[in-house]
Amino acid sequence: MALQPLATALIAARWMGEPLVRRQWLGVALGLAGVGLVVWHKMDVRELPVGSLVALCFGLAGVTAGTLYQKVFCPTVDLKAGSFIQFAVCAVALAPFALLFEGARIEWSWYLFAALAYLVILASILATNVLHVLMRHGEAARVTSLIYLTPIVAVLLEYPMFGVLPSALSVLGIAVTCLGVALVTMRARAAPSAASD
Repeated sequence: MALQPLATALIAARWMGEPLVRRQWLGVALGLAGVGLVVWHKMDVRELPVGSLVALCFGLAGVTAGTLYQKVFCPTVDLKAGSFIQFAVCAVALAPFALLFEGARIEWSWYLFAALAYLVILASILATNVLHVLMRHGEAARVTSLIYLTPIVAVLLEYPMFGVLPSALSVLGIAVTCLGVALVTMRARAAPSAASD
């Protein structure tokens, strides 16, 4: 899913009239490389079934297309109504899979409520609305490059929650990712005005 900023940058540059300068392309590449370093110790492509890979590709295509569609065709949509519609459609689309593969079985616990609160309130409602607000006021590639920071937040939360210290490779990846995001998001300096005689 960390490919979304790259996919967004390619589409925005080609079809949305939002070309990136060389510095920003370098930032997109560095951000992706940094994320790779951050999550390297958790990746094992041998353990990735083809079905999961296909689902990830559909997810990447869907979230990229949806984000860009909203920027182009629905820039002033009411965020509360938009979120409700998106979540309702997702619930209807995914409910049959929950019934088919898991029997819609729920094991109630405070862990479940904590996870739901995090995923629904922070990751879905707040994060999605922040993304759409930023998209209204900025270029698509600049905004989606912030998605590179998501694995960094996960690494930073691992220590207080699970006592896991980041590896040296992860720390290097964090630095590379932050540099990449900075290169993508920083505004170009205005050209100095000519000195008067």
